[in-house]
Amino acid sequence: MKYTKFYISFFTIIFFCSILIPSAYSHGGKKHGENEFTAFAAIQKATMLYGKLIENGKLSETWELDIVNVSVTTRIKQDDKEFVVSFEKTDGSPNKVYIYFNSTGEYSGSNFTGK
Repeated sequence: MKYTKFYISFFTIIFFCSILIPSAYSHGGKKHGENEFTAFAAIQKATMLYGKLIENGKLSETWELDIVNVSVTTRIKQDDKEFVVSFEKTDGSPNKVYIYFNSTGEYSGSNFTGK
């Protein structure tokens, strides 16, 4: 009988510890980059969109064959970080196309001016 109280107390303590300890070590609310949109992600997404623009005839085939440079920059627009991915070709006018994404990775436009 006296061991029964001990076992009940022991297992009760173990049960509550198994519930409370994991929550004590967790730290929710902070993001460690798992959903952060990066410059690399902007280039990947812009490259896919760029290919679709060529496939749909929005950009001519010269944009596929004459590319010499692809770059990504960031700028602040309306208090939000914006990623600007530019594709440059060797000749022609215009010779650059710009694709824009907001800080969460949503497409926000494209043009030939960079503005």
